[in-house]
Amino acid sequence: MKIEGAEWRAALALVGLGARGRLIVVGVEQVRSAALRGKLEYAVVALDASRHSLKKIVPMLSAKRIGFAEGPSAAELGKSVGKDSAAVVGIVDAQLAAGLRKIVDPSPQGLDRRLV
Repeated sequence: MKIEGAEWRAALALVGLGARGRLIVVGVEQVRSAALRGKLEYAVVALDASRHSLKKIVPMLSAKRIGFAEGPSAAELGKSVGKDSAAVVGIVDAQLAAGLRKIVDPSPQGLDRRLV
């Protein structure tokens, strides 16, 4: 199931609110650091993130059992947090992560969308 238009606009709006409230971390190194410290609740990975970035972040998220969604382009993801581009954005607030999960995967099971 591919998430399109309206759902991602709502998700990016939430990510933007998280940025203003300092409830997110931006970038591969910051997301990895938050995951290692046990602070990361959820992540959004850009569709066009480089292979190098994906190799650094996806195995870490999987190993730590942190849910993540395959998101929009790096430019769109970055724009939502006030940057030129962002390969990954990590959510460190549990309530914000829960709200994002509801938008990204509204199924009753609440399963996380994962890159394959």
